[in-house]
Amino acid sequence: MLKLSEIFLSIQGESTYAGLPCIFIRLAECNLRCNYCDTTYSYKTKFEKSIDQVLKEIKKYDPVKLVEITGGEPLLQPDIYNLITGLRYHNYKILLETNGTIDLEKVPDHVTKIVDVKCPGSGYKDSFIEKNLHFINPKKDEIKFVLSDKKDYIWAKEFIVQYDLESHKILFSPVVEKLKPALLAKWITEDKLPFRMQLQLHKMIWGKDKRGV
Repeated sequence: MLKLSEIFLSIQGESTYAGLPCIFIRLAECNLRCNYCDTTYSYKTKFEKSIDQVLKEIKKYDPVKLVEITGGEPLLQPDIYNLITGLRYHNYKILLETNGTIDLEKVPDHVTKIVDVKCPGSGYKDSFIEKNLHFINPKKDEIKFVLSDKKDYIWAKEFIVQYDLESHKILFSPVVEKLKPALLAKWITEDKLPFRMQLQLHKMIWGKDKRGV
């Protein structure tokens, strides 16, 4: 059984898939408590479903075939791999959002991983498992840095250089309540960085506190 927070269809608000209709399967529980977390409600289980029940529920969203498994931290639940197998069998394109603190070796190659590297502003700057870099495919996977301030921005740049990640798909996302998007855009353009700045599109459409969108 999977411990879940919510399942819904919306517009993908982040990553290089932003703007596309996407089914979200939000698993419950997380091993971190980031300072800026906007999904604290996912810390506790709201309901449980079997893999077959989840697959049956999302079928109502056909013909949408883009699905994101998110959390919380979805890799905390061993049954996630059976979920991935089921989604693959039914021809879904799978995105997995994970916080980088759990081994990625078992995640199948066909899954697009969106891996969050926690900056100092999160309170967990030492949480990332370095060996996970070996399991991130620069051609399809994405590495996300959520930035609270200039210190986070500088730290993220140094991390990218240290691990030679310039050719990867890099996402810089501001914590809007703490870092103005225009300021982050200014830093990126001044430094001429080849990275993607992203805003949370779903919050721009429905507001920052709306759930299930």
